[in-house]
Amino acid sequence: MNANTIAGTLMLMGQAEMPPSMLFHEIDNDLWQYRIHTTSLLRRYGRASVEVGRLPSLLGREFFRSRVTSYSMANFEDVVIFVADMERALEGLDAQEQRLIAMNVLEEYSVPEVARLLRLSHRTVERLLQETLDHLSQILLAGGLLKMLPVRR
Repeated sequence: MNANTIAGTLMLMGQAEMPPSMLFHEIDNDLWQYRIHTTSLLRRYGRASVEVGRLPSLLGREFFRSRVTSYSMANFEDVVIFVADMERALEGLDAQEQRLIAMNVLEEYSVPEVARLLRLSHRTVERLLQETLDHLSQILLAGGLLKMLPVRR
């Protein structure tokens, strides 16, 4: 894919305002490298949500919204800030992507279980989960919740 095709696709997806550094071609299609980190942040988000007395919003419970940035999580306030920031990032996903994340990462259904429940093929669910984690990684990178990995040349 060339840069114009990717930029056009992002525009169609409603993400034309993304900073140029977050375009796929600028990070060499290496969003897959962030999948483990993104999954780890989602699991931490699930635990932190329960700590503050709420279910994660993807599981049906609303929580307050705030525009804040702090991730050291040394005290209760930092946990609340982290939960609010992760929920804001998750709002950038569409309903199907949110459902996949909720089922596979937060509720810990296996890929075959997710495929059976959603009546999709196993391979389709695997592909969609990978694409969803890449999309969320892109959102987290743009929002500063994930740090860019060093570029190997």
